[in-house]
Amino acid sequence: MKSTTHQIYTLVRKDLVLELRQQYAFYGVLLYIISTVFVINLMMGKPDDKLWNALFWVIQLFVAVNAIAKSFMQENRGRLLYFYSLVPPRVFIAAKLIYNVILMTLMSLIALVCSFTFLGNPLHNTGYFVGIVLLGGTSLSLLFTVLAAIAAQANHNAALMAVMGFPLMMPMLMLLANVSLSAFVTVYQPGLPRMFLLLGGMDLLTIALTMVLFPFLWKD
Repeated sequence: MKSTTHQIYTLVRKDLVLELRQQYAFYGVLLYIISTVFVINLMMGKPDDKLWNALFWVIQLFVAVNAIAKSFMQENRGRLLYFYSLVPPRVFIAAKLIYNVILMTLMSLIALVCSFTFLGNPLHNTGYFVGIVLLGGTSLSLLFTVLAAIAAQANHNAALMAVMGFPLMMPMLMLLANVSLSAFVTVYQPGLPRMFLLLGGMDLLTIALTMVLFPFLWKD
């Protein structure tokens, strides 16, 4: 157990060090967030509550695609073969999941700060919305990590990730948008705990399926 934890920590640390050294991917996503929110401000000013919420989650979707997809796209065949000889497949994918959750959490907070700065803050319950953003960022990072892993085994076919991701991403994105609407009103909605359980269940199911399926992908 200690050896497995150390291996996961080492792989996560490796990805973080590479990100700090290269930085072009991080700043590329950062530029996308700032420019997108700024252009929305120039075109629309400060949108109403529902439109603000919809625009934010669309931004989150594209941030997840740009930030998470590269986690496997930057790994060539030789490097994957090297990792194959060092660590078990579940250790490798667990490290990728953890790293992408950390990265997406940071990007989500940056997107939220930029949205508050350029589009205003229409929220009545900011703390609740921040929690939803962090939970939603985690869900999106888990989903796109799995899709990126599958696409990487298909000769890094990014189109495959887009085709598979659309039917899987839409229900999650709609659920996040509906749950987060409660932050814009002061009236309590009794169905929220069930939605949170549903979202948490989807995350656990994604992790479980990843741990079961990735070793078969890893062998190919």
